[in-house]
Amino acid sequence: MAGPEHPRHHDEAFKRQIVQSCESGKPSREIRAGHDIARSTPRRRVRGIRDSGSARAADNRTPGRNEPVEPGRRDRQLEMEVDVSEQAAPVFARRQA
Repeated sequence: MAGPEHPRHHDEAFKRQIVQSCESGKPSREIRAGHDIARSTPRRRVRGIRDSGSARAADNRTPGRNEPVEPGRRDRQLEMEVDVSEQAAPVFARRQA
């Protein structure tokens, strides 16, 4: 299984196959062993596809949870740009002097 630092990304067909196996009555333990997936994966896939009809995380979030994602990404990007600028400022100051 993949660790939290290196999560796996599965395609839509694979996710639907897991849901189909769950709905056909196959035990979750067998599904997990057969596909080498985490314990919570079948449950999350079934819930997501039942609720919204999609296995995409963005489709399964509530509108209130979707809104804060984009500004947070932009904030992190701007923070990284500031860090790079702060590190580069002394280098440029020496070149101009």
